[in-house]
Amino acid sequence: MVVIGAGIAGVACARELSDAGVPVQIRERGRVVGGRMASRRFDGRPADLGAAYFTVSDPEFAEVVRGWQTAGLAREWTDTFVAYDGGGRREVRGPMRWAAPRGLRSLVEHLARDLPVVVNRLVLGVGPGPTVDGEEHAAVVLATPGPQAALLLDPELVAATEAVGRQRWSPTLAAMLRFPSRRWTEFRGAFVNDHSLLTLVCDDGDRRGDGDAVLVAHTTDTFAAGHLAQPTAAGPEIEAAVRDLLALADPAEQVHVHRWTYARPADGGGPDTGFHLDDDGIGLAGDAFGEPRVQTAWRSGRDLGRALARRLT
Repeated sequence: MVVIGAGIAGVACARELSDAGVPVQIRERGRVVGGRMASRRFDGRPADLGAAYFTVSDPEFAEVVRGWQTAGLAREWTDTFVAYDGGGRREVRGPMRWAAPRGLRSLVEHLARDLPVVVNRLVLGVGPGPTVDGEEHAAVVLATPGPQAALLLDPELVAATEAVGRQRWSPTLAAMLRFPSRRWTEFRGAFVNDHSLLTLVCDDGDRRGDGDAVLVAHTTDTFAAGHLAQPTAAGPEIEAAVRDLLALADPAEQVHVHRWTYARPADGGGPDTGFHLDDDGIGLAGDAFGEPRVQTAWRSGRDLGRALARRLT
């Protein structure tokens, strides 16, 4: 069978199937695995441009995280952010947030080790059978945002088409900003409330643990929607907003903007059903089936993989 999409949901699904003895192949249109747990290197240093961190509450996910921690890939980061709003700057406590010194993508790579992953593989269509580009398979999983899955699904696959059609997604821009030195008041991450441009700013040097003067900022969906065609052009506005927020006199030495057309499920995701699996042999997985969290996506893939393993074995 085939899993389309090598984000954490797709990889978790494939891992369950492989462990159950079901032959599976992952097909990924991008150059690397990771999906929205995306990291990109700048001068040899990774910066997280997708998910900012992850939290843990599921006992089985905690076991996976312990494996990452043992391998030196994940570490506890912080349970304290700051919040900027009309009342100024204040500290907010929450669950422990985890980070990855080599970037969150390294965690998906570790989970995908020894799995058959084909990257740079563009799938053109999923049809009845089910089929992938005309090849018949026992089942097909689409572990991608709903709008991307909708482009692949044959209209005859009514149940899956209706399921992805119910999903609503919001965009964002993620900007990496490298400064000459660390001149900001100490913080780890900042929720930016009621701002016309920013929603989140993270100290990537603190998150990574190397102390580099690098910030990563995420924008509002409204601002992002106006710059999806030319995201790079939004760099000066994002930099100005970050410098204003943190009272930084020095300009950034380097700014890189990444576009996420489908950054997160809108309105907290779709129905909290965990995953979709229909009689046509089409499965859908991801954080659109619950709260938009890394753990949700992993659990969705895990549960779908187990359901498919029971069906196919």
